[in-house]
Amino acid sequence: MIALSDHSYMTPADYLAWEVQQETRHEYLQGEVYAMAGGTLAHNDITINLISLLKAHLKGTSCKVRASDAQVCIGDRSCYFYPDVVVSCNPQDNRARRFIEFPCVIIEVLSPTTEHYDRGQKFHHYRRLETLRDYLLVSSDRLNVELFHLSDGQKWEFTPYEPDDRVQLASLDFECSIAQIYEDIIFPDPTPTPSIWESSVNAHQDSQSNS
Repeated sequence: MIALSDHSYMTPADYLAWEVQQETRHEYLQGEVYAMAGGTLAHNDITINLISLLKAHLKGTSCKVRASDAQVCIGDRSCYFYPDVVVSCNPQDNRARRFIEFPCVIIEVLSPTTEHYDRGQKFHHYRRLETLRDYLLVSSDRLNVELFHLSDGQKWEFTPYEPDDRVQLASLDFECSIAQIYEDIIFPDPTPTPSIWESSVNAHQDSQSNS
């Protein structure tokens, strides 16, 4: 997310009229406009996996899954976001042409540059959606999946998943494995971090060679 410093405060109506003329996507947050950063191939592949799994599960139902070109509008029109994956079972959203307002599931595929924003400020605004029940966070640079689920007691419950677990989205009666989410995703081998002992030995060897 990159703030556009050359734009003054925009009303929601100004933003919607301006956004349709842009070649790239921008999110709107309480009068400020932010350019969307490009994603990695892993980010793209994970998003496709999730959409494929959900589309197959929702076939024949009144629910519809949409990808990152689908805007979500927060009820008071103060924010417009582009989630990576969004599901709505609301008839008004199914007929919508510009943006949806009643999602039950939102999924964000995290990158190192957006993770803090998706976990914090963005989720703060998503929680204002009365229909939202499941907020899934999927890391794109490592195997890591976390779920926030709104319980019947109206409390957001946090579930971190292990690699062998199965993810459950109760609002859709949906279940899949972590392996299915990360199918065909190859992470780069992490660079090993030397131990303190190894670091001191290497430093000693370097000093000896330079003396």
